[in-house]
Order: sequence, then C-alpha cells, then structure tokens
Amino acid sequence: MEQKKFKTEVSQLLNLIIHSLYSNKEIFLRELISNSSDALDKLKYQSLVDDKLREISYTPRIDLSFTEGDKRTLTISDNGIGMSHDDLNDNLGTIASSGTRKFLANLTDDQKKDSNLIGQFGVGFYSSFMVADKVEVISRKAGEDQAWKWISTGKGTYTVEEAERESQGSTITLYLNEDGNEFANRWQLEQLVKKYSDHIAYPIYLAYDKTNYDNEKKDAEGNPLKTVERKVEQINAAAALWRRAKSELKEDDYNSFYKSMTYDSSDPLFYIHTQAEGTIQYTTLFFIPGKAPFDMNYADYKPGVKLYVKRVYITDDDKELLPTYLRFVRGIIDSEDLPLNVSREILQQNRVMNSIRNASVKKLLSEFSSIAEKNPDLYVKFITEYNRPLKEGLYSDYANRETLLELVRFQSSERDGFVSLASYKEHMPESQKSIYYLAGGDETSLHASPLLAAYKKKGYEVLLMTDDVDDLVISSVGTYKDLPFKAINRTGAVDDLQDEVQKEKAKEATPLVEKIKKALDGRVKDVVVSSRLTDSPAVVVTEDNAPTVRMQQMLKAMGQGDGLDVLPVLEINIDDAMLRKIDASNDDSYISDMSSVLLDQALLATGILPKDPVKFARIVHGLLSR
Repeated sequence: MEQKKFKTEVSQLLNLIIHSLYSNKEIFLRELISNSSDALDKLKYQSLVDDKLREISYTPRIDLSFTEGDKRTLTISDNGIGMSHDDLNDNLGTIASSGTRKFLANLTDDQKKDSNLIGQFGVGFYSSFMVADKVEVISRKAGEDQAWKWISTGKGTYTVEEAERESQGSTITLYLNEDGNEFANRWQLEQLVKKYSDHIAYPIYLAYDKTNYDNEKKDAEGNPLKTVERKVEQINAAAALWRRAKSELKEDDYNSFYKSMTYDSSDPLFYIHTQAEGTIQYTTLFFIPGKAPFDMNYADYKPGVKLYVKRVYITDDDKELLPTYLRFVRGIIDSEDLPLNVSREILQQNRVMNSIRNASVKKLLSEFSSIAEKNPDLYVKFITEYNRPLKEGLYSDYANRETLLELVRFQSSERDGFVSLASYKEHMPESQKSIYYLAGGDETSLHASPLLAAYKKKGYEVLLMTDDVDDLVISSVGTYKDLPFKAINRTGAVDDLQDEVQKEKAKEATPLVEKIKKALDGRVKDVVVSSRLTDSPAVVVTEDNAPTVRMQQMLKAMGQGDGLDVLPVLEINIDDAMLRKIDASNDDSYISDMSSVLLDQALLATGILPKDPVKFARIVHGLLSR
C-alpha cells in the first residue's frame, strides 16, 4: 500500500469544496456520471483505432446502486477505459491545468460560495467530498490485467493499493456523511439523473431493492408476507440529442442537454442547432453560456466543443475545431465524412473539417447578427460577456472581418451603454470625416481624459475602448465603411481640430516649447502646442505609427516588448497657469522641475505611473515648498 499527499492545489480545492460549496451539493452526481460517460467515450474510440483493444467485448453502461441503514453508501460504476496505477495518481492526486491553479488562486470570497465553479474548472470528481467522509475508487485500465484501489478521506492524503476487478472500468464508492445520506434513495437518484444526465449517450441503470407484499400469504404474526426483490432499471433517455430532428425537441431538452454536457446549472443564453445535408453531411449543436468561461482569457484555455464521427466520440481538447476567438462556444460537431482515426494533424489539414469549421463560423456569426437585430436585450447580455474575444477576431479572421465589425461594441463619450459602429456613423455630423476613439484604461478614466473636451465642443462623439486588445485590433482594421479610425491620443487626430488662429498661437509659443524640450530631453519624442486641451496643462500622445505607452506596457507584459521604448509626444496647453509660469521663468532648475512634473502628471492621467516615483514626489515637494 502506498500513502501519498495531495498536491497543494488539490488540498486547496478540497478545503474550498468541504467548507464553502454546500449550496448545491447534489451536483456531485452530475460530475461523477459525466466522468463515467467520458470514460466510455474514450474506450469506444480507442477500441476502434487501437489494435490491442479491438477484441474487448462489452456493452457500454453506467450503474448506480446504494445501501441503506446506519452506514449508507452510493456506488457509481462504468465499464469504460479505466485507470492504471499512474492514471490514478495523475488524475486524482493533482490538477493538471495551470489555468485551474490560477483560477483557484484568484477566487474571491463571493465566488467561493458558487458551487457551479466545481464543474467549470474540470475537477468534478472532488465534489464527492461534499457528501462523503471517504471515497474509494477501484479501477482497471482497458488492456491491463491489474486493478488498483484509491482511497481518501479528503484530508490531505490518499492511498493506492492492488485490487481485483473482473473487467475494465471504474467503480466509485462514496461512504456518505450526514449531508449525503439523503442520496441513498431511489426517488432522489432518479430525479437527479433526469435533471442533469438524461441525455448522457449511454444507459444509466439504477439497482435497488423493491419490497413486495403478498396478501394471500401471512407471516407468523399474521401480516402479509414480505419479500425483497432486487430490481435494475434504466433511468435515462440515453439518446444523442443533437441527431434528433429539431421539430422533436423543446427548449427544455436543449437546456437539459447543455447542463449535462457543460456542468453548468444555469441555462445557456441561446443555442444553434444545424443539420447539414449535401456534399458534406454533419450536425452541429452550439451553445453560448450565460457567463464567460473562467479560463476564457488564459492561454491554456480548455476548448468547449466535442468532435464526433458517426456518433463516435473523437476528442474534446482540440483548439482547431473553432477559431480561438470563438473559444467561449460550447457544443458538438458530428461528422459523417471524417475518418474515425482522425488525428490532430489531419484535422488541421482535412478538407471536410475545414469546410465544417468555416460553415460553423459563418453560422455562429450570422446568428449573433440576427440576435443583435431582433433581440437587442439578449445581445447586450451576450456582448457584455464576449465582446473582447469577438474583437480578437477582427485581427485574426480577415475573411469575416466585415461581419465582426458590425458585431463588436464600444462605450461612448456621449451615450450610455454599448454603441455599434453603424450607430456611431449614423450620429456623425456632416463635418466629421473620421471615427474618433480613445483606448487604454477603464471607462471612468477614459471619460475623465482631458483630450475629450475639444471633440465634445465640436459635437464629435468619441468611442471609448476599454479592452486591452482594442488599440492593437483597431490599428490593424484601419477603416470602417471608408471612414478612417483616428485615436485622439495620437498626433494625427489633431489636424481635424486646428484652425489658423491656433496655428499662429503655436508659432508664438516656440520659445516656451524649446524650454520644455530641453528640460525633457531623452524623455519625450517632441513637445507641441495643443489645440484640443481646455482644462488641463498637458497630455501625452503618440505618433500615428508608434505604439502607445499603454500598448508598450501590454506587449512587455506578454514578453513581446523587449527593447521597445517609444517616447511619447507631450502636448501642452499654453493658456494654462502652469505653462505661463514656465514661460516667464529663466531659472533652469525651476523649468526642469516644472517640466518633469508636467510630464509625469500627464502620464498619471492616462494611468501610467512615473518611472521614478520617489524622484517625482521629491520634485513636487520642492515645488510646493517654493
């Protein structure tokens, strides 16, 4: 017998489950049945492509049974792929996904109360400890003779030892605690399977003892003779829902299937069911979750689409089934034309798969467009969760860029809520020839930008872009319906606001500009007189083809900005009192300190901290003392 400690992140998870996630403890059964279904999927596929497993004869099934009395147990068994000694350690002793570890580390107190999180990060087996004092797993991997037993009380350690099992598969026995005793009940188990697992593709059988009374026969005390009969009944529909005709299905059927497939206890926002017949035959059933998956913005996100070939499960971890920017989509692709032994490499190059993928993308985007037009309230819920990944599509999916431009939304300097580009264009005055935007920071800080005042005065709406990808994406797009995008924190946008009077004032301020340039030598690309500042002394902007200061920070954080240090341009408001003091002074030390504070203050207004905060504080203190 081996005794081992759980990895740190498993101990954290178990502590979270046992002490925080009791609001919906019934989900443990959903998780364990889903794991059994996955094991059967894997064996079904492996027996088709692995010569060693072709001879295995079995009828796929999941079995539930329970014992009553003082020490109640619940057992979930399957004849799927099973686990070896190493599999038990790898699958039940640690959490493989680094995204899961990050997620656990960042959980807030409110999130810890949400039991739906268990299934979302793919470690549903551990939900067993919500209802059990001890969990025992006996498993035998397909193609191996030796079975293994895994036992744990969920208190930091587990043991693994040799065991006996007649055939491949896994049997999980829960030794129920006080909170779990209610699940050793036929009616309760039937209801939960109907609620969560009715559309699992394999039959789920429940074994129970049925008590019969024979009124014709009496026992020694004269009561009807009682006999106990062992019954085994199938308690789920066990049908591939996505292959059924859409006319046969109701919304409740779709919602129930979504919950059983994704471990989400909430209904999806909407679903899209397509049954294509023609040169290429396939079925797709896609769901849009009500809330964005927790790992949506992680590099190691888990894909949400499963691939089947002729109803045979192939994979659920291939990121090539849909483009990355649609990684939030959950669902099924079932092809009649792909080979059963299709590999990841073949998937990337296969003509059939490319056709299905392209058609699926167009179908999804078409449905999004239809909802935006016909059901604006639903679309607001959708875009609140998935605006950011859709914007990534503008950069990565050139073929569908025009459609995506109509789908993405932005905040506005003039209106509440989300604004589409089409709506922005409709609101433009005739004199406006560009689409103005400001990217970088949250909505509050963008609304407070001193750059907005001049555009508001002209009646020009400015789009406020709060996602970290906005600047990069919009720069790559360039135009919308022949209207150029212009960032108001870049030098190119200023020309639309300048008049002859302002140009003349800029010439007169040349000596002041030269003073500040000299004082900030090496810290700024240039110093120019602003024609768009009214209440602020200065603002930092960037030349048109250069990355903004915030974009440089983002690229460096991604490890892509080494050696990237583009200096900003400082725009100054020559009517401000601070600038008049600099203009009137001949004290080089004073000019240097005032210019330095001017720049750092402008950087702070965009959310960028001074490079040397200590020096900034010292200079401010010195100026205040004077």
